[in-house]
Amino acid sequence: MPIVFYISGHGFGHASRDVEVINALGAMCDTRLVLRTAVNPDLLTRTLRVPYTLMPGACDSGVVQATSITQDDPATVRAAVEFHRTFESRIEAELRALSDERVDLVVGDIPPLAFAVAARLGVPSIALGNFTWDWIYETHPGFLPAGTDALTQMRDSYRRATLALELPFSGGFDVFPHVRPVPLIARRATQSRADTRAFFGLGPNARVALLSFGGYGLPGLDLSTVDCRDTWTVVTTDRVTAGGVPSLSHVRTVVEGEFLASRFRYEDLVAAADVVITKPGFGIIAECISTGTAMLYTSRGDFREYDVLVHALPHYVRSRFIDQPTLFAGHWLESLEAVVAQSAPPEHPALDGAEVAATVIVEGLHQVRS
Repeated sequence: MPIVFYISGHGFGHASRDVEVINALGAMCDTRLVLRTAVNPDLLTRTLRVPYTLMPGACDSGVVQATSITQDDPATVRAAVEFHRTFESRIEAELRALSDERVDLVVGDIPPLAFAVAARLGVPSIALGNFTWDWIYETHPGFLPAGTDALTQMRDSYRRATLALELPFSGGFDVFPHVRPVPLIARRATQSRADTRAFFGLGPNARVALLSFGGYGLPGLDLSTVDCRDTWTVVTTDRVTAGGVPSLSHVRTVVEGEFLASRFRYEDLVAAADVVITKPGFGIIAECISTGTAMLYTSRGDFREYDVLVHALPHYVRSRFIDQPTLFAGHWLESLEAVVAQSAPPEHPALDGAEVAATVIVEGLHQVRS
């Protein structure tokens, strides 16, 4: 009698925080887990510490992106409208896929499909997230009027959720009948800064800037021209630039296999850096909060969550904005030096959201099974 997790495939942030919840859940109780998601299976393989069954496939349409900081607005609208035009058939397909399971509970972060399916199964459902898709789409460029019916469908599905767990930096949760705030979910480093730097070949006293732009990368970024190459080491992954980067003395490229074959995780690399250069996203902000790493951030297109996250940043993270032309021109030194010189942020939020969310899920299981 499993719990079914519906996890948005939009970026890595939804899945990375759900991994923390699932691992915490596994430490609290013994139950079967079914994951319904389009997220890269490798992310789940290398981070989940509990058994699970994966049902791969899209459970929402997200935002269509060309790179980590550019999005295709017309394609985003078309994808969302088409997804919800076939919403009823998608529900039927989910019910067939789960027909051999006696599902106890559905958790969704935060596809509307999850709550529509739970309602049809007659089981409780828990929403988890910091935004809803109707809240994102209602102001998205070009979404209305074409997406009016899709918005109605999303909201009808969200209203079917038994409970919504609202993370910090949130928007759109007024659609849910019952809402409970939970603390920040943050991946935390498990290895020391010294050990991580030694493993990845970074000097113990080096000034390190980590490029963190997820799976979409930044094609066109030329790391050979950055103006900080004499005083900073730039760390990137093999996802960030198309075809990787040439061998440069000031650049350390980390390939996927170095994580897969070691005890180190991405959050350890964040903790080992002095500055993360990124776009604002829930996951990377949470990791910078948990590790105390400074953030140099750029814009990411017309995405409603951006303003909420940027408003919150100064309270919790040493942070500074760098515009895209300056980023791509390689004029980083002034901003890097300025952000590391900032004083510590004034607020220190609780970071036990994964444990709190897992506890609520266990309570829901007990109610179902009693």
